[in-house]
Amino acid sequence: MSDVETEPQSADSARPTDESTPRSTGASILELRNLEKRFGGITAVDGASFEVERGTITGLIGPNGAGKSTTFNCITGVHEPNAGSVVFDGEEITGLEPHQIATRGLVRTFQIAREFPEMTVLENMMLAPKAQLGESLWRSVTPIVRSDVVEQEGEMRERAWEMLDFFEIDHLAHEYAGNLSGGQRKLLELARALLTEPEMLLLDEPMAGVNPSLEKKLLEHIHELQEQGYTFLLVEHDMDVIMNHCEHVIVMHQGSVLAEGVAEEIQSNEAVIEAYLGGDV
Repeated sequence: MSDVETEPQSADSARPTDESTPRSTGASILELRNLEKRFGGITAVDGASFEVERGTITGLIGPNGAGKSTTFNCITGVHEPNAGSVVFDGEEITGLEPHQIATRGLVRTFQIAREFPEMTVLENMMLAPKAQLGESLWRSVTPIVRSDVVEQEGEMRERAWEMLDFFEIDHLAHEYAGNLSGGQRKLLELARALLTEPEMLLLDEPMAGVNPSLEKKLLEHIHELQEQGYTFLLVEHDMDVIMNHCEHVIVMHQGSVLAEGVAEEIQSNEAVIEAYLGGDV
């Protein structure tokens, strides 16, 4: 990496996308059809089918053991489904490797943030962009082409600063990631995910371990990104977050989709109340 630091840009330049070219919205960006995943004699996902509309925030909820995490893992290539299909942005991605799915624009975060604790926040960010020329040894050491590596690295460093500024953690750029609070790690993980230039983000328990002030900030950023056309599917146990911030809610139970609809419909659905919500949200 270059030793030259690029300082954060102005607030207007710290936007994750070019607002003059908004992403398209309206059609389904993710489709699951009769998805099944078995582990030995246990069926974790049992014929789950649902769609996520482009440009929305969709919640995926259900009691422990409902199959939410396994569904996430099947979507993102961690597990290969035993049956069914996953279609992202019109392309079937069933059974692809996680890195292949990520390069297509479908990226996930984890319940426990997976930063590199002994690297700085900025260094963690610099690992995220795709197709880095510096990953090729010969490009890094050959004088004729090394200038291209240096130029690209400078652009990526500037982009990383802009993203850190957008998430208001640029003051932590040179702090070791292992020293961050739980909420700051969630902001770092989301910022790093956005550097991969995704179309859709799957957020696994994004509010877990986040204090109220950082939770509010994180939700504000998610809504701002949604306004720019990003799509979100999130697993979250905080029902206030789900019911107040998701346009569409999908409820899983025993590996299948029990119900789906807007928050008001889910709150009044007797089957959902009996299976999961316990009569009160």
